[in-house]
Amino acid sequence: MDKLNYVFIFLALIAEIAGTIGGFGSSVFFVPIGNFYFDFHSVLGLTAIFHLSSNLSKIALFKKGIDKKILLNIGIPSVIFVIIGGLLTTLLNTLLLEILLAIFLVALSSLFLYKKELIVLPTKKNAITGGILSGFSAGLLGTGGAIRGLTMAAFNLEKSVFIATSAIIDFFIDFTRTFVYFKNGYIHKHDLIYVPFLLIIGIFGTYIGKRILNKIPQNKFKSISLILILLIGIVTLVNVVLKY
Repeated sequence: MDKLNYVFIFLALIAEIAGTIGGFGSSVFFVPIGNFYFDFHSVLGLTAIFHLSSNLSKIALFKKGIDKKILLNIGIPSVIFVIIGGLLTTLLNTLLLEILLAIFLVALSSLFLYKKELIVLPTKKNAITGGILSGFSAGLLGTGGAIRGLTMAAFNLEKSVFIATSAIIDFFIDFTRTFVYFKNGYIHKHDLIYVPFLLIIGIFGTYIGKRILNKIPQNKFKSISLILILLIGIVTLVNVVLKY
């Protein structure tokens, strides 16, 4: 037990709570946090395992709301492209991609926060494109929930429907990429000491996040999600600068 980093475990809990409130999953916080404590490939492996528990908890707690059309349009391309992204992690230098992801998140969330009247058409084409980008990003960088969140925000879903649908998509993404990361050798034996704690955090953090979310009015939900995405982008960019 003396090998455990308790600060990391606490930050993982905060990431899970914030990810539940934002509706796009904890990986958008967990990956930048994990990169401060582990090598990039270890973070990918831990994130996939952590998210399986996290998303099962969200599905159980928000199961009354699922949009099947969005689930198919975003979920299918996400699962296909998470495999492609995961396989490419063994071939590509992710530094530039991490920087581009951070800039993308900051720029797009800032645009939506500043131009509140701006509307992204909730079309099938936009849903599929968002699924491709979020799945590929999840496989390659460990996090794609913010991109999926931005895509789903266009459909103005009720918050419980938003979270439940996103969680099911995320579950299949994580289930798929766990096998890819295992094949790549990213799930290390010395990191498995954290798995029981992360599984508990996935359940407990989701529960706390749901309790907080119940107190947030629907009309403020989208703005909170966008602010969290903006912070994610900033944290990711700072993390890249500090590392390199």
